[in-house]
Amino acid sequence: MSYLDEHARAVIRPVKRMVEDEFLARPGVIGVDIGEKYTGGRPTGRAAIVVYVCAKGPHHPQQIPAEIGGVPTDVVAETILLHRARLSRSSEVLGEPGAAERHAVLRGGLSIGPARSVRVVPPEVPVAGEYVIVGTLGAFVVTRTDRKVLGLTTFHVGCVDDSWSVGDEFLHPSRVDGGVAGADLVAVLDRAALAGAVSAAGLRMGARPFRAEVLDIGALTGTAPAVVGSSVRKRGRTTGLTYGVVTSVDATVRLDFGGGIGVRTLRDQIRVHSAERFGDHGDSGAVLVDADNRVVGLYVGGTGSTGFANPVDPVLRLLDVELLTPGVPESRRPEPAA
Repeated sequence: MSYLDEHARAVIRPVKRMVEDEFLARPGVIGVDIGEKYTGGRPTGRAAIVVYVCAKGPHHPQQIPAEIGGVPTDVVAETILLHRARLSRSSEVLGEPGAAERHAVLRGGLSIGPARSVRVVPPEVPVAGEYVIVGTLGAFVVTRTDRKVLGLTTFHVGCVDDSWSVGDEFLHPSRVDGGVAGADLVAVLDRAALAGAVSAAGLRMGARPFRAEVLDIGALTGTAPAVVGSSVRKRGRTTGLTYGVVTSVDATVRLDFGGGIGVRTLRDQIRVHSAERFGDHGDSGAVLVDADNRVVGLYVGGTGSTGFANPVDPVLRLLDVELLTPGVPESRRPEPAA
C-alpha cells in the first residue's frame, strides 16, 4: 500500500473541502477523503478525492464527476458503523458480547457502559425493546479548570441517545458483560461533545483506583497528531489489542447515531487500515496510540480491516481536558491512581 505525501494532500485539501458537502448530499455517499486513485483495481500513483459510497453501482460514476478542478475522483464502496454494542433484555446480541473482564484497577481498553437501558426500535434493531450498551474506556483525562479526573470514551457510548443527562451512571464491567448497577458503578457522565471532528464524552471517575495506562499497551506518554503512514495500536473491549497503519487524516464521514440524534457528519477523521480486523462492536472509545505510546485519536467505528477515529487534539479541546499521564504530579489528581 502506498501513501501520499503531505504536499499532495495539501494541494487537494481545499478542493476536497469545497465539494465534500455537495457530494455527501448525494444518494449513497457516506464519506469524502483523500487517497490514491485506483483504476481497474490497480494503483495509479495519482492523488485523488476519494468518495465513499455504501454500495458501488453503475450510477455512481455518473453522479460523481471524473475530476474536480483538475483533481481526479475515485468512487470506493465502504461501510462505516459506530462500534458500540447492544444487548437486548431477551439476550439477542447486536454486536459481539465478550467474556467479562473485571478489573479492580481501571485502565484504558476496558469494558464500560451506562447503567440505564435505552429503548431502541427498528430499523436500528430487528426487534423493538430495551437494550443495554457497551463500549470501551479509552484513557483518563483531567479537566483544565478544577482538575477532575475523567474517563474518556465516545459520545455514542457515553450519551447513547437524546435522553442523556449529566450524572448518568456507568459500570465496569458493562451490563452487557455482566456488570450490576450499584455494585459495579465506577463513574458518572460529566460532559460530552458531538461536533466538527469530535464524538466524545468524559466520565467523572469515582472511588475505583485507576492507572494512566492502557491494558496491553502500557503507560501513556502524551499526545501527538496522527501521521499518514505511521503505525498505531488500540486496545478495545471486543477485539483486544489490534494494529494498523494510518492511511488518511482527511476523512469526512456521515454516521447514523440513531436514538433521536440522527445522522451527523464528522470531519478530518483518521482512517486506519489493518491486515486483519481492526475493530468491532464494543470497541468505540478506545484510543489510538503510536509507537511512542502517544495518543493520536479516539476510535469511533469502521468495518473489518478499516477503522476511523477522531483526532485527539479537538477531542481534548472540546471537552476542555488534557490527557492524564504518569508524569502529572500526584497533587493534581483528585482521585486515587494506585
